Amino acid sequence: MLYVPVITPFDADGTVAWRPLESLAHALLTDGATGLVALGTTGEPASLSPAERRDVLDLLAAVCREHEAPLIVGANDQDQLRVLADRPAVTAALSLVPPFQRPGEQGVLAHFEALAAASPVPLVVYHVPYRTAQPLSSETLHRLAATPNITGIKFAPGVIDQEAVAFLATAPPDFTILAGDDVLLSPLLAMGAHGGILASAHVATAAYATLITAWRDGDATIARPLGHHLARLSSRLFAEPNPTVIKAVLHAEGRIPTASVRLPLLPAAATSAKSALHSLTQLFPYARK
Repeated sequence: MLYVPVITPFDADGTVAWRPLESLAHALLTDGATGLVALGTTGEPASLSPAERRDVLDLLAAVCREHEAPLIVGANDQDQLRVLADRPAVTAALSLVPPFQRPGEQGVLAHFEALAAASPVPLVVYHVPYRTAQPLSSETLHRLAATPNITGIKFAPGVIDQEAVAFLATAPPDFTILAGDDVLLSPLLAMGAHGGILASAHVATAAYATLITAWRDGDATIARPLGHHLARLSSRLFAEPNPTVIKAVLHAEGRIPTASVRLPLLPAAATSAKSALHSLTQLFPYARK
């Protein structure tokens, strides 16, 4: 399973570039993505107006319906979830562990129990402790997995530590674990993750899909070297705040009209884009679609 959290491209006048966004979404699904994520952090939703967020969601929902592909939507509170009730194309909501407050593991559990009970769609928990400042033990992750209406997790632990190993070693049945650390994708897949939600897969989409399939099929001959190449690519795509380098690469490839981002982000340096583009040339020919 490969989900791409879609960027929001901007025109030279700073408005959303709707046609390039639609073309990009179609291309991602054609090139091997299982589904898309709308209004994830990669899409800069905090810098979009309410009308822009609504229109981005509607556009990506229409593309996913055309491809019969699942759509996950970033939604972190009951008001955001309520908007999804009348959108049948939405299959799940991606909900972040509460950031900054550090409510403790019991607080996180209580938060998600209430959120899941009120949600019109299943939840995918987004666990990214190096951004939220809230670590979670393997035991707490299992308790989240057992919560009704929580069906998966975007697992971005930052490091593969003892708790990550324990969680992956005893992954609950019928619970989807999607790697959220692009650089760590290959080892997380080797340890049992089912796929990924990967901003890096805006480029070389087919390569990331190939890696996921290879680990699923137990083909380490393909997976190991391809995983090393893609880890290098991902590290260069994340050399500056996401999605600045990804936008620069997509612009260099002629897929979006500008590399612009909105504040508080600043555009990536030309050297970062050049380094990422060089990594693309190092991929296996069969995986460079």
